[in-house]
Amino acid sequence: MKILVCVKQVPDAESTFRIDESGMGFDEEGIVFRMNSYDEFALEEAVQIKEERPGVEITALSVGPRRAEAVVRRALELGADHGVHVLTEGGQGMDSLQTAERIASFARGRGFDLILCGVMSEDEQCSQTGPMTAALLDLPYATTVVAEEIQSDETIVRVERELEGGRRQVVELPLPSVLTVQSGINRPRYPSLSNKLRARKQELEEIDSTGMSPGRQSQELLRVCLPPPSRTGVFLEGSLDDKASALVRIIHEKTDVL
Repeated sequence: MKILVCVKQVPDAESTFRIDESGMGFDEEGIVFRMNSYDEFALEEAVQIKEERPGVEITALSVGPRRAEAVVRRALELGADHGVHVLTEGGQGMDSLQTAERIASFARGRGFDLILCGVMSEDEQCSQTGPMTAALLDLPYATTVVAEEIQSDETIVRVERELEGGRRQVVELPLPSVLTVQSGINRPRYPSLSNKLRARKQELEEIDSTGMSPGRQSQELLRVCLPPPSRTGVFLEGSLDDKASALVRIIHEKTDVL
């Protein structure tokens, strides 16, 4: 059984972001990048399938610039057998369709039985790359998967999907298929020392993305801007009685509480 796990490199949300000179992205200097956390759950699910079934082979793939090689090696540390880096010129401005086209171009004809993606990326939060990949490959798919079970003959996968309002939906899909994995489906592990040492030395399959996407876009980026500043606070001065009186007056003027 062959599993493809798609992993994305995203900027850490705790980084300090500055808009670049073009106004179409952010300045990457000083930004910390890491693996998308939702993809960690997808990768862990693949590793658990491998531990339950003999002969499972996991390929981790990332689409991105040179720096994205780090998340492919991270996937090897976490249990993937092979790493693939689809190299792009830039790391920003690529929408879900362009990413999906590159994933589908790689996966087509390679005999993957299951393709796993995180339910969304932390930076874009579009939740479209997995479904678009499935559509391009003409494969069935399920989103927001919180549980999965592959039948013993490896022809059907039974999944449980998370819906709005706390409801769950159970569906069965024929393999091959695509699943987008929700957080909480498992508990991602820490890499073992042996896997970390292997990941450092293992050769990655690097693919030039030129020609893998016809360049069409599902959306157009117009500009990037910081949100407007929030309203400034008011500092009350004087004695406690003065501050209390001022606070009551402000509440009375701005609300109907008093």
